[in-house]
Amino acid sequence: MENDRVTLKIPRPLYEKLKTVIEGSGFRSVNEFVVYVLRDLVALKRGEAEAEKELSKEEIDAIKQRLKNLGYF
Repeated sequence: MENDRVTLKIPRPLYEKLKTVIEGSGFRSVNEFVVYVLRDLVALKRGEAEAEKELSKEEIDAIKQRLKNLGYF
């Protein structure tokens, strides 16, 4: 599985900041932290896309109108 990896380059100042961010966090390396964050972001984006697919435009408009009638907009 080790051959299934690629190298990403980030600016050294960012790397150094991330090193300080992860101190005492349980992450063993900046790489481990970055992989965790990227997986989390991808999952979040995928969840948003799936949520949008589940409701039709008419359903979304109806929900927005209900919320507006309740004073949320």
